[in-house]
This record gives sequence, structure tokens and C-alpha cells, in this order.
Amino acid sequence: MSSDHHFNLGRTEFGDPTNAGKLMSLEDAHRLLGEWVSNERLQLHMKQVAALMKAWAIEREGADPKTAQAWELAGLLHDADWEKFPETHCQKIVKELEERCIDPVVIHCIAAHGPKYFGVEPESMMDKMIYVFDELSGFIHAAALIRPAGYEGMDIKSVSKKLKTASFAAQVNREDITDAISRIDQSLEDIIRFILDHQKEVH
Repeated sequence: MSSDHHFNLGRTEFGDPTNAGKLMSLEDAHRLLGEWVSNERLQLHMKQVAALMKAWAIEREGADPKTAQAWELAGLLHDADWEKFPETHCQKIVKELEERCIDPVVIHCIAAHGPKYFGVEPESMMDKMIYVFDELSGFIHAAALIRPAGYEGMDIKSVSKKLKTASFAAQVNREDITDAISRIDQSLEDIIRFILDHQKEVH
């Protein structure tokens, strides 16, 4: 997301606490994506972030299936309004999920995926990880696209090198990546490895 976009949501409380535990089915979430997003690359980006969120929840946070689904949903819908409603990015999907009585935890996570843009600080581990994965996932995918073998044989070193090359995927905000990583107890290398391991299977 380029820094000339500021979509401050003007609030930090989302949803109704009485809706805790209420999730949308993944079928409904994919249906919403189908209605709002025609760009296949953007759809893939959200599916990749969803897969990373789900895998992290299960493998690193010991999440139960329902919690893992909440993480996955947030990843799947975080940019759902970006293509069709660019002027109200994040506001639109937040409102939609509030109207559908979805768990506030999911809505807050989506609202926190770009603190500089939406004015919502990542609080929970779920919030922090969507912020971590969002830009890096897209960056690593862009790097894979220019390699003849794609993700095959791609390593941490080559990704790190490209991150230092300002002209490569220039629209990816390096400051956001650094800020996101600084909020968790993991190194950039660990996160790159996790993404490389889990993202390549997503189509």
C-alpha cells in the first residue's frame, strides 16, 4: 500500500462484543471475495495471507480450529474492498463484517493491518501477524514471479537482498515491514522462512 493513501478509520473499537465467537463460513467469505474482487492477483494475495495466518495460528500459537479460522478469515478479507471501493478501503469491509455480526476480534485484526494508514494499532498477536505478513507476503510473491523456477530453490538470502534493492517492488513499503517485525519476538529471517515454507502451495 503506497504511503500517499491515508484511510484513517477514525475509531479503534469495532463490532459488538456480544458477537464474540461468531465467524463467517469460509464459503461465505470466498463468495464475498468473488463479488468484490475480480483481480486474480489481489485474490491470490488474500488467499496467501489467509494461509499464512492459519498456519501461524496453528503451528506457533497452538490455536484450536475455531481460532485458526478467525485468523484465516481476517487474512482472507483484509483487502476485500481495495479493488471495488478504493476510496473507502478498510471502512467498507469493516462495516460489512459489523453488519454480519462477525466477532470483533476478526474486524479489529483487519482494521489493524496498516496502522500508519488506518490509525489502528495492532494489539493482539493476531493483529501483529497480519501486519507482518501483508507486505512481506506480497513482496516474496513478486520476487518468485520473476524467477524461472518460481518459489523452487528460493532462499532467505535472495529475499533479503531484494528487500535492500529499493527499485525492486518499489511499491512495497520497507518501513512498514521493519515496523511490523519490530512488534514481534521473531527475526525477519524467521518470518521470510515461514512465508517461503507455507506460501508456495497457495494458488
